Amino acid sequence: MENPDSKTGRQPEILLETINLTKRFPLVLANDSVNFDIRRGEIHCLLGENGAGKTTLAECIYGYYQPDGGEIRLKSQPVRLSSPNDAIEIGVGMVHQHFMLVEPHSVLENIILGTNGKGILLDYKGAEKKIKQLCEKYKVDLDPHCKIWQLSVGEQQWVEILKALYVGVELLILDEPTAVLTPQESDRLFAILKQMKDEGLSIIFITHKLREVMAVSDRVTVLRRGVKVDTVNTQDMTQQELAQMMVGREVLFELEKEKVIPGDIVMEINDLHAKNDLGQMALQGVNLTLREGEILGIAGVAGNGQKELMEVLVGIRKAEAGKAQILGEDILNLSTNKILGKGVGHIPSDRIKQGLVLDFSIAENLILGHEWEKPYRKGLVIDEQYMNKFAEDSIANFDIYTPSSEHKAKYLSGGNLQKIILAREFGNCPKVLLSDQPCRGLDVGVIEYVHKELLKQRSEGIGILLISEDLDEIFNITDRVAVIFKGKILGEFNTGEAQRDQIGLLMAGVLEGS
Repeated sequence: MENPDSKTGRQPEILLETINLTKRFPLVLANDSVNFDIRRGEIHCLLGENGAGKTTLAECIYGYYQPDGGEIRLKSQPVRLSSPNDAIEIGVGMVHQHFMLVEPHSVLENIILGTNGKGILLDYKGAEKKIKQLCEKYKVDLDPHCKIWQLSVGEQQWVEILKALYVGVELLILDEPTAVLTPQESDRLFAILKQMKDEGLSIIFITHKLREVMAVSDRVTVLRRGVKVDTVNTQDMTQQELAQMMVGREVLFELEKEKVIPGDIVMEINDLHAKNDLGQMALQGVNLTLREGEILGIAGVAGNGQKELMEVLVGIRKAEAGKAQILGEDILNLSTNKILGKGVGHIPSDRIKQGLVLDFSIAENLILGHEWEKPYRKGLVIDEQYMNKFAEDSIANFDIYTPSSEHKAKYLSGGNLQKIILAREFGNCPKVLLSDQPCRGLDVGVIEYVHKELLKQRSEGIGILLISEDLDEIFNITDRVAVIFKGKILGEFNTGEAQRDQIGLLMAGVLEGS
């Protein structure tokens, strides 16, 4: 299905390729004889579900892992990469999904860290000049002397990219680069990646987001459970066709919502005020009402008070003023344990840092936060028999892909980690579910699964507060949507009657008639 270059009629030069590359981990075959190639001056997407083997393949190319079989060739010559330093030496750079930055150090220090300077001292002035030239070339606004901890997540992403460009790579690997970006930042990144491609840089773009594949790539290689399904030209495919290649079945992009008549009020927020970490007022008089059997979506660009709202409601941030009631009881400034003990479930925005302990087993994570409650305890100790039975049932009911309940969480894909959180929170029968970015970083198949589970809980009478930056998600599963901007609710609508353009303008702070 691949075509020669439309201008020359010849197949473009292959910069790097893997031949029958195989990588094994304990109990998992991550890459199974994968044949893959990246051409000069192309953007090639590696597409697949969470756990499909995309990152493992890339990290073998980057020297982070060594293959157990097969080989890697650069410009038709076999290469052996024993570390990322070897990869950088031959012109291969990688930006990981979780940044490798030293937060107390400056942008300049992070970029030149590990580079081979001449003599004892590094040429800071020369490095600063080169970094400024790169920033000017790609229209990136970064102060080289700014500390990493002072930067936004999007700016930190650019520091990682500049680190690779600084050493002059020919091949840049980006692992889920938009997972932490707003839609606007993502579109800007795509434009700059196309500029880099036109300058001859080869880019491997790892993603599971079909919109991004269609927007930025020339070719796509689809992996499923470690096996290459196919490599295709992006322009020859539809999103639906790629989704089916990814998951091996038809995927529903729009779900039918069962008609549910909302019941009594289960959560009420009045005139809520709260400060952010810098001491500035992040919530400025928020008013919201949530009822039984409905999903209320909070739409907004990141950094407009969503984080502070969720943290106040789960008891990890103090409110300055206002009221918040769940099931008629005041919960403002109570401890997290007391709030969750009132029939509240919580799906945090960061499943790894806030939702799980990766060194714990799946069974232990499934009772995390509830280990002192019945029926998980037997006297002063955990009832391991009950915990293991609950874990086995959860693995079966939520289709968690794992060898056993004793398997450590750190070995699972992001989609399976999210299913652990769903199983734990739904297993404790909440009346109110506080869900923050439940599909962030998930592939299309798992997103469909999560949405079905949320709609199932809604049909059983649970009131769900859903914070999301994804308008597709908002319009797909919510009943009502409230738009937040700079800590204020600018508008509230029935989702079925709302217009995307109207919601989008409010997310940017543009009021009707202004």
